[in-house]
Amino acid sequence: MTDKNIVDRSRTHKNAAVVKAVRAQRERLQHGREITPAFDNEMFRLHINAVLQGAAAPPVLVMLAAIAGLWFDDAIWLLAWALATMFVYAGLVLMARRASRETIAEQTAEHWRHRFLGVFVIIGLCWAVFAYQDCTTCQGDTFNFYKSAVLLIALAATAMATFALRHALLVAVIPVVLVLALRAGMTRDVSDFSVLAMILAVALFFIFMSRRLYITNVKMLGYQTEKDDLIAELEVAKSVSDEARRRAEESNLAKSRFLASMSHELRTPLNAILGFSEVMSGEVLGPMENESYKEYVGDIHRSGQHLLNLINEILDLSRIEAGRYELNENALALSDIAEDCIGLVQLKARSKNISITESFEEKMPMVWADEKSMRQVILNLLSNAVKFTPSGGEIKVKLGWTAGGGQYLAIKDNGPGIAEEEIPVVLAAFGQGSIAIKSAEQGTGLGLPIVQAILAKHGGEFVLKSKLREGTEGIAILPRERVLESMAPVEGLPGAAQKKKRVFR
Repeated sequence: MTDKNIVDRSRTHKNAAVVKAVRAQRERLQHGREITPAFDNEMFRLHINAVLQGAAAPPVLVMLAAIAGLWFDDAIWLLAWALATMFVYAGLVLMARRASRETIAEQTAEHWRHRFLGVFVIIGLCWAVFAYQDCTTCQGDTFNFYKSAVLLIALAATAMATFALRHALLVAVIPVVLVLALRAGMTRDVSDFSVLAMILAVALFFIFMSRRLYITNVKMLGYQTEKDDLIAELEVAKSVSDEARRRAEESNLAKSRFLASMSHELRTPLNAILGFSEVMSGEVLGPMENESYKEYVGDIHRSGQHLLNLINEILDLSRIEAGRYELNENALALSDIAEDCIGLVQLKARSKNISITESFEEKMPMVWADEKSMRQVILNLLSNAVKFTPSGGEIKVKLGWTAGGGQYLAIKDNGPGIAEEEIPVVLAAFGQGSIAIKSAEQGTGLGLPIVQAILAKHGGEFVLKSKLREGTEGIAILPRERVLESMAPVEGLPGAAQKKKRVFR
C-alpha cells in the first residue's frame, strides 16, 4: 500500500495474551468486580444442576431434625416447622426444574437469579425460626448442642448447593446469625453466645470456601473455553492447510501431466532443428562458403542438443511425479550394466586423465528391475562424478550386498565435495551446490532427483555422502525383494559363458 501508516483493524492482533489481558481488565473496570460475568449463565446452570442432584438431602435433614427435636421435647411446633421448610425446599426444586427446561437468555437470567435468591432468603428464615426455639423441659446444654449440630449440617448442605450462585449462601446465613445474636442478647447465656460464635465462624469459613469454589469453577470454564477455541482454530487451520495442500498437489499434478503429455510436441521441433543443423554442418546439400555460418550452425546444434537433454530430464521427472513412468522389469545383472555405462563415459574421463576402478563382489545374483532406468541411474551418477572430478583424479565404482540382503552400487570420486547443508538442495529439483554454480560445466540440477525418483519407484533408496575437499559418494540401493535367488545349474546343459570383465585405466 502507498500509505504505510494505515492500520488494518480487521486483522487479529498477533499477541493474543496482551489482547486477553486488556479485555479482562476492561471488563473488570466496567463491572466493578474481580470476576467477570462472562460465565454467569454457565455457573447458573451449574447451580441448577446442583440443586436438582441434591434435592433429596434437605427434606431428609429436616425430617431427622424434627424427629430428634420431638425426642428432646414434645414440641408440636417442630412438625409445623418441618412441613413449612419442606414446602419451601420443594418450591426450590420445582423452580430449578422449570429453569432447567427453559432456554435462559441473558435478559432473563438476572430475573431467575433474583427468584432463587428470594427462595434462599425464605430458607434462611425457616432455619432462623428453628434456631430461635428453645427447649422448656431439657436440662443443661443438650438442646443447644443438638441445635448447633443441626444448623452446622444445614449450613454445610446449603454451602454445597449454592457455591455456583453468588450471594446465595450469604442471604441464607444472615437470618440465622441475626436470630442467634438476638437470642444471645436477650438471654445473656454463655451457651447461646457459644452457639452464635461457632455458627458465625463456620458461616464465614463456608462463605470463603464457596467463593473460592466459584472462582475455581470460573477459571475451569475459562480454560475449557480456551481449549475449545484452540481446537476450533486448529481445525480451521488444518482445513485451510489441507485445502492449500490439495490445491498445490493438484497444480503440481496438472503441471506434471502437462509436461508428460508434451513429449511429442517438444521433441519433434528440436529433432528437426538438430537434424537440419547436422545436414548443414556436414554440407550434405552443398558447401557453405561463409565460415561464420558454419560456426552458427555448430552453435545451433550444441544449443539444441543441450535443450533436448534438458527437456528429456524434465519430462522424465514429470512422468515420475505424474505416475506415468512405467517400469519394464526383467532380470538383469547390475555389474553388466555398470560396465557398459563405464565404457560410455570412459572417453570423457580419459580426456581429463581420470581413472575409473571397479570393485565388484563375485557371484552377485541378478535383480528384478527396469534396465533402461537402471542405466539412467548409473549414467547420471557417473556423469556427475566425471564432471566434478579434477584432472588426474580417481572414481571408484563398488557393487556389493547391503545389510538387509539387497544390492548396492556406490560411485565415489575425490572431487571438491559438497557442503553438508547443501545436500538437501542438491537432491531437490533444479538444485545445485555452490561448487556446481561456480563450475564451467553447469547442469540442469535434475540428475540426482531423477536418480532418487527412479530408485523410489523400485522400492529402493538413494544415499548421498559428501564432505568438502574429500569427495562425494552416491549409493544406489535396491531392496532385498528385488534380488533374485540363484538356482543350481541343471545337469546336462552347457554352462552360460561368463562375460569377460573389462578394466578401465
